[in-house]
Amino acid sequence: MLTDVGTRVTGKAEPVVDNYSAEDLAKAGRFKQIRMVAKLVNEQNRRAMPIIFGSAVLVIAVFVLLGLLVGPAFLFIPLGVILGVMTAMILFGRFAQQAQYSAIDGQLGAAAAVLQSMRGDWTVTPAVAGNRTMDVVHRAVGKPGVVLVGEGVPARVASLLAAERKKTERVAHGVPIHEFQAGSGEGQVPVSKLQRKITMLPRTLRPAAVSDLNYRLKALAPTMQMPKGPMPKGARMPKMPKQQR
Repeated sequence: MLTDVGTRVTGKAEPVVDNYSAEDLAKAGRFKQIRMVAKLVNEQNRRAMPIIFGSAVLVIAVFVLLGLLVGPAFLFIPLGVILGVMTAMILFGRFAQQAQYSAIDGQLGAAAAVLQSMRGDWTVTPAVAGNRTMDVVHRAVGKPGVVLVGEGVPARVASLLAAERKKTERVAHGVPIHEFQAGSGEGQVPVSKLQRKITMLPRTLRPAAVSDLNYRLKALAPTMQMPKGPMPKGARMPKMPKQQR
């Protein structure tokens, strides 16, 4: 889920874990990928791995004792091993997600990475609006309606969100429009809680209405502005983002 925030938010973000790029992860085997993620988890939280292994061992030990004391052992012991491994996997996934959020928190493009990793029928368009100081607004469309997420300096992001909301209302008549600012300041939503905040929104649209809304929103041109000054030598013009399912 992690995103290389060094890439422009106007382009497709490339997943990265710690210092490993998406290409490195793709080439790595399953166990090597797990080691990479475990390294990141351990760097972010030194207590995570002991908690994971300790919980698995505890679950297995409880079922082994039940098998020896209550019986039958041939039933309880394999069941304990399975449940112990499942417990370790669930905890590892949770700690890995927390580590990923911590790694990108406060960096440009973090909110876009969270939106693009959401499960469900969402259409995410990064950087539908922005300014020269790299304050940006991202858009996600789903059954709750239109979700606008801004990241950057709060005062400037607030004006961007207001302008994007007004523009969206011209084509999304009567559709709920939700606004969030990603960040750690007052009135903002931390990156680690952004996905949960959005997925908890009430579902008000049917799939057909969502498809029709996406079709109408395609007519809205992004309002990203180019930075002032001459283009650096060898620099390429960034491509506008494509909507992603």
